[in-house]
Amino acid sequence: MLAAKGVKRLMCTPMVIVQSKPLKGEFMNRLSFSIMIHAPKDDIWRALISDATYRKWTSVFEDGSHVVTDWREGSKVLFLTPAGNGMVSRIVAHRQNELLTIQHLGTVMKGVEDTEGTEAKEWAGALENYSLWEANGASILTVEVDVNDEYQGYFQEKWPKALGKLKDIAEAEQWAEVSGTRQSA
Repeated sequence: MLAAKGVKRLMCTPMVIVQSKPLKGEFMNRLSFSIMIHAPKDDIWRALISDATYRKWTSVFEDGSHVVTDWREGSKVLFLTPAGNGMVSRIVAHRQNELLTIQHLGTVMKGVEDTEGTEAKEWAGALENYSLWEANGASILTVEVDVNDEYQGYFQEKWPKALGKLKDIAEAEQWAEVSGTRQSA
């Protein structure tokens, strides 16, 4: 069982824990979310980053959310809504089935990247970390995100729901493999 001092359990999604801590000298807080998923790490990672499944689990944030990237270290990432708004970022680290670290560089408004404006500078340097490991026959996915005060409540509400969707996708993928009825997401 996962437990830590200062961790708040959320009842909406089983096995999701949330932890928040202020980052020293910054206007950001680091939120941490963990979920136990009964599926192999390969299935979870595929569900995390493949286009079709990414669109499904991130629909919690906004329907039609998508990402434009090749997922390679050093590559640019565009997290976008259907209106072309979102974040411009880069992949700092990517170890397949283990770790993905993304650093936000700025914002995107109506398809135009901004790394110099006030809001862009507020987000510059914020990190989004995904780590995956196995424990007791299951996999644990932890997501850590740096957020400002304005978005903290929003992400505390949405991330557990998104991880619940990701869990459902990955576990369905695993059971499809077992039954021999695997389909692409």
